[in-house]
Amino acid sequence: MEREMNHTVNVAVQVLPRSKDVDTYDLVDEAISIIDQSGIKYRVTPFETVMEGDYDQIMEIVKKIQLACYKAGAETAMTYVKIQTSSLSPVRIDDKMKKYD
Repeated sequence: MEREMNHTVNVAVQVLPRSKDVDTYDLVDEAISIIDQSGIKYRVTPFETVMEGDYDQIMEIVKKIQLACYKAGAETAMTYVKIQTSSLSPVRIDDKMKKYD
């Protein structure tokens, strides 16, 4: 029997926008702002931001992140995405982090 993926996933995204005129950290702040405005649960870390939510919604956020960086002045951007899914249960940030909090 084929299992389906549970729709609550974790996605880690790292965007590395580049611009001759705009500071990289300012561009990354634009990306984080898009995530914040989405209303999904997320956690910013020094190298990436982890999001929790519906797979399709998060993939749309990843697209919006890239577009926001270009709108803010990036000439290029590399975006790295890691996805954790499960067919058995929702994937939650708190489940992985509770022993460290």
